[in-house]
Amino acid sequence: MTGQTAPAQPGASISVDVPAKINPHLGVGDARADGYHALSTVYQAISLHDTVTAERRGEPGIEITISGEGAGTLPTGEANLAHKAAKLIALYAGIEPDVKLHLNKRIPVAGGLAGGSADAAGALIACARLWEVEIGDAELERLAAGLGSDVPFCLKGGTAIGSGRGEKLTPVDAKGTWHWVVATTDTQISTPECYKEVDRLREDGIGRYSSDVAPLVRAFESGASADDLARLLINDMEAAAVSLRPQLASLMHGGLEEGALAAHVSGSGPTVLFLATDVKHAVALARRIRMRGGAKSVHLAHGPVNGPAA
Repeated sequence: MTGQTAPAQPGASISVDVPAKINPHLGVGDARADGYHALSTVYQAISLHDTVTAERRGEPGIEITISGEGAGTLPTGEANLAHKAAKLIALYAGIEPDVKLHLNKRIPVAGGLAGGSADAAGALIACARLWEVEIGDAELERLAAGLGSDVPFCLKGGTAIGSGRGEKLTPVDAKGTWHWVVATTDTQISTPECYKEVDRLREDGIGRYSSDVAPLVRAFESGASADDLARLLINDMEAAAVSLRPQLASLMHGGLEEGALAAHVSGSGPTVLFLATDVKHAVALARRIRMRGGAKSVHLAHGPVNGPAA
């Protein structure tokens, strides 16, 4: 297994840091027979991360506690994707799960940054190490794909092309670092809700499938400047997100007026990413966006970063 460490001793715990993801390109095709939409996307892991810690409970069962983002509101039972991940790795190993998972969350919740998928990826890795499960990378990725479209990438990190429903990955050798201001809002958008709005808008002739990721991939591989990258950002879900939550338009326009090179809805939203020239520009831009108001929280992030680390 990638990043394998020494097996956990009785009473020991395993902690795994898992980064958030963004989609600098998100092309959404038509709905497939299985209900999923065909995707043509480019993932990139950024420096916002959650930490998943696994330790033995001393009795059968899966217990989840949460601190940070979403504490007190996120489910801690079977509805939590990390719970599903722990159960799945135990089923694969043919063992009775006995684990306490603590999620220290820094990734904004329900913001299009794959925080839940990151926690699931972290739980897969942490539980496999805790229970000394012998599992190869390919099999771990297969389990991840069964949990959700973003979970396989959350295992990998870096930069990658995603196809199928997003779970089929092709690594991209990105040569450079790009800086973002990540602005969250008080509202939420469920991913199914946003896909449904994409379909509705297309029935009205609004929007099309942006399937060609090649220009953006070339930009990453060549270490393109932030100015060049700004012209290549695409999100087919952006119009749907703004249609569902019109206040996003005001936040996006405000960031552009404050000097962002680009404003880009993250995934299905409602988090907005503002591209900066460099870290100095990002710090100044974040300050201006905070002072302007309209965002619930404002974070600095850069990417790409590596995948889960223990």
